[in-house]
Amino acid sequence: MQTNDLLNKLKGVATIETVMRDLGVPRQKAVYYIHRLRKEGYVKTSRQSDKKRVYRISFENRLGGQTYEGMLSDNSPVKLARWEEYFVHRDIPLEEAVVYAIKSKSIRHMLAALGLFRKIRDWKTLYRLAKEGNLTREVGALYDLARTVIRTRRMPKSFLNHSLPKKDSGFRQIISGLRSKDYKNIESKWKVRLPFNRADLEDYA
Repeated sequence: MQTNDLLNKLKGVATIETVMRDLGVPRQKAVYYIHRLRKEGYVKTSRQSDKKRVYRISFENRLGGQTYEGMLSDNSPVKLARWEEYFVHRDIPLEEAVVYAIKSKSIRHMLAALGLFRKIRDWKTLYRLAKEGNLTREVGALYDLARTVIRTRRMPKSFLNHSLPKKDSGFRQIISGLRSKDYKNIESKWKVRLPFNRADLEDYA
């Protein structure tokens, strides 16, 4: 099978099982095709929390660059099934990926972003990016949510003091119509409605 045909059929996130299914080939042949595409530079490999390999297959991988979805998937047990075609030809800061995930209004993206909080160091940059998008409260709420399932670095007092809502602030909704049944204390603290319940965070268990 020609390389272009393989890319067209497998483009996106794949596992050995999905390659077998999509190409209609046995496991050994699927492993061979992945190996061939990786050797040519079209595959980036990561592992899920259960150690299972996940392959991100794209023509742009060979050109270099990174996607926000790739950054989120690489730093989280939550793997995104699809990512945007827009490649950024520079390193994407973790802080930028967190803000991107909130702006996406995608539950899956935001779940993946929780994993980034264990590595966040540049809180000044995170605050600046969140402030530009008027999302400091949303970042704070997701940070506290992440702390319920993973170990994180401590949020600086300056971020906390500048981001907590005033007493007369109204509630915001990250995703319209969705609110949490299990994390009402976090919602009350940040005046932000979270679109997640405890069962949604099972990938972090």
